[in-house]
Amino acid sequence: MIANRISRRGLLTAGVALGALAAFNPFRSRGARAAALAATMTTANDTTVDFKKLSITEWQKRLTPEQFYVLRKHGTERAGTSPLNKEKRKGTFACAACDQALFSSDTKFESGTGWPSFWQPLPKAVGETSDRSFFMTRTEVHCSRCDGHLGHVFNDGPKPTGLRYCMNGVAMKFEPAAASAT
Repeated sequence: MIANRISRRGLLTAGVALGALAAFNPFRSRGARAAALAATMTTANDTTVDFKKLSITEWQKRLTPEQFYVLRKHGTERAGTSPLNKEKRKGTFACAACDQALFSSDTKFESGTGWPSFWQPLPKAVGETSDRSFFMTRTEVHCSRCDGHLGHVFNDGPKPTGLRYCMNGVAMKFEPAAASAT
C-alpha cells in the first residue's frame, strides 16, 4: 500500500524541495530586474513607493475595504455592481492600487458577464498566474506593478485576440481621455 511507504522524512524532503523551487524559480520571466524597477513609483511629493514591499497594514490604509478584498485577498466583487461596467467614454482603465494604466477603452466590450471585459491589456501592464482555487484551473490576471489581483482571462472573447479579460471593476479606476481643443 502506497500510504504505508510515505514517511515523515519523505514528506519533509518533498516540502523542502518544493519550497526551494518556489524561491528559485527558473521559469520566471526574464525581466525580473525590470519588473522590480517597474514596481516602484515616484509619487507627487517625490517619495518612492515600492508597491511589492508594502505591508498589509499599508495596503489597508491605501485602499477601501472592497478594494483591499479584491486586490490583496484575491476576492471577487458581485457581478453587475461596478459602475465601470457601463463606462463608454474614451480613456484608460488603471489599477486602483498603484495607478498603472491597464486597459484602453478601445479594447473594452460588453461580455454580458456583469464585469468589465477587455480583449487585450496595454503592453506589459498585467501579469498572469495559474489559479487552482474552487476545484478548477483558471488564469489569474494581476497588475504587473503592484501584483494586485484584477480578475481572470478566458478564451471566449471576441476577435482579434479571442480573449476575455474579465476584471473586477473595484480593482480599477477610469481616467477619461483629455478633451481635444477644437
